[in-house]
Amino acid sequence: MHDRIHDILDTPIPAVDPGAVIGHSREGRPIRALRAGHGALAVSLIGGCHADEPVGPRFLRHFGAYLAALPPDDVLLRGCTWWVAPHVNPDGEERNRAWQGDSDGTYDIADYVNLVAREPPGDDMEFGFPRDADDRAARPENRALAAWWRSAGRPFALHATLHGMAFAGGPWFLVDEAWKDRCVLLKRRCATRTASLGYVLHDVERRGEKGFVRLERGFTTRPDSANMRKHFLALGDEETAARFRPSSMEAIRSLGGDPLTLVSEMPLFITPGVGEERGPPDAAAEAWKRRIDGWGTALRSGGDAGAVRRDAADAGLRAMPVRDQMDLQWAMIAGGIEQAAAARS
Repeated sequence: MHDRIHDILDTPIPAVDPGAVIGHSREGRPIRALRAGHGALAVSLIGGCHADEPVGPRFLRHFGAYLAALPPDDVLLRGCTWWVAPHVNPDGEERNRAWQGDSDGTYDIADYVNLVAREPPGDDMEFGFPRDADDRAARPENRALAAWWRSAGRPFALHATLHGMAFAGGPWFLVDEAWKDRCVLLKRRCATRTASLGYVLHDVERRGEKGFVRLERGFTTRPDSANMRKHFLALGDEETAARFRPSSMEAIRSLGGDPLTLVSEMPLFITPGVGEERGPPDAAAEAWKRRIDGWGTALRSGGDAGAVRRDAADAGLRAMPVRDQMDLQWAMIAGGIEQAAAARS
C-alpha cells in the first residue's frame, strides 16, 4: 500500500479542496470534506486542527485529489470507505498563510518564528468536539465534522488526525491507548519507513502527562480530554481546563466499535540532540527552546532574519522536507489500515 506514495504526492493539489461543503468556520469560510470508496473499512482522515501545522492538510489535499481521480474498481476504493477533511480550520490557515506558502519543499525558520499564530489551549480544534449532539457552544467547525461523521451510520475502523511539531528530534507517532498492545504491525511499518528516509524517531518520556505514556522510541499513547483537564487543573487554571471538550479521537470512538485512532507528529525542523536524554528534563530540548525563543524575540523587535537563518544553520537546525513528512503520514495511515484489517480477520 505504501508504494502509492509517489503517485499521491505527484497528484496536483486542486484550487479548491476536494469534496462537498459540510459546514463553515467561525469567520464563514467553507469546510470541505470528501467521501470516496465503498469498502468495508470506514477510514476518517483530518488535518489542520492546529493551523500552525500545515503538512497534514497539504498531504490530504494531494490524497483527496488522488482518490477523486481513481477508477471505481481501484483496490483503495473497494477496500475502504474514505472520509477525508483536508483542512478543518480555514480561519487559522489564513492567519498563518504568510509563512506557510504553497511549496512541497521546506519551511523557513525566520518566517516561522516571526509569523506563526496558534489558538490558545482550550480553543484549539483538536479538543473542541461537542460533548453531545446538543452542545451548541462547541466551535462550528467541530459541530460540522461531528455531524458529518454521525451521518456514516456505522462505526469507523480507523481515524487519523495529522498533526505536526515545530521542533523535535524526529518523527513521532501517537497511538490509541486501547490499541497499545495490538499495534506491532503499525509500529514496524512506521519505524521502518522512518529509518529508510534517514531519520531517527523522536523520543520523550512524559510520564503520563496529558495522556502521553511512552510505549517505545517514537511511539506514545495519545492524549485525551480528561488528562488535558487534569493537567490544567494541576496548574491552577480552572478556566482553561473547563474549556476542553472531546478530541477527534474520542468523538470517533463515541460512535461505537473499536476504532484504531492515531496521531502523526511530524517536525517542521529537526533539533539535533533532542531525545538522547529522553527526560524529563531533556537538557538539549531546553537549550533549543531558549535559542528559538531568542530568535523570535529578536525578529519581533526588528532583528535581522538573515542572522537568525545563519545562527540556525550553524547550530545544526535543519528543516524537514515537506515531502518526507507527507511520506511518513501516509506510512502511518497505510500501516493503520493494515493493522485495523488484521484485527478483523
